[in-house]
Amino acid sequence: MTKSKHRGAHGCSCETCQQHPFSRVAKYHKALTRVLAACDEKTRRRVVGVLAQQWGSGSISHLRRITGLSRNTIQRSKYEIEHPARTPSRRIRQPGAGRQCVEKNNRASLPH
Repeated sequence: MTKSKHRGAHGCSCETCQQHPFSRVAKYHKALTRVLAACDEKTRRRVVGVLAQQWGSGSISHLRRITGLSRNTIQRSKYEIEHPARTPSRRIRQPGAGRQCVEKNNRASLPH
């Protein structure tokens, strides 16, 4: 079985969606998770940050249940929206972030 590169929509774990899966709120949460699943990680954070600002008190824990994102990610996204960077970067990840190249890993394990 191969891993998919696309992130699937998270199933909302809020009480409303669990008790009334066909309610208007549940449909809104499902639509929100579908939109977030189609976004890259930077855009996903920004959308959730804007929602956290709009919803106010208690929004971080509520968005965590809806989206499946961690509390720290939502707090960071809210901070990024409130304090925009002076020069926005076009990169999604920091330089050097992510997996190392296979060749680099192999050279490190070779005896000298």
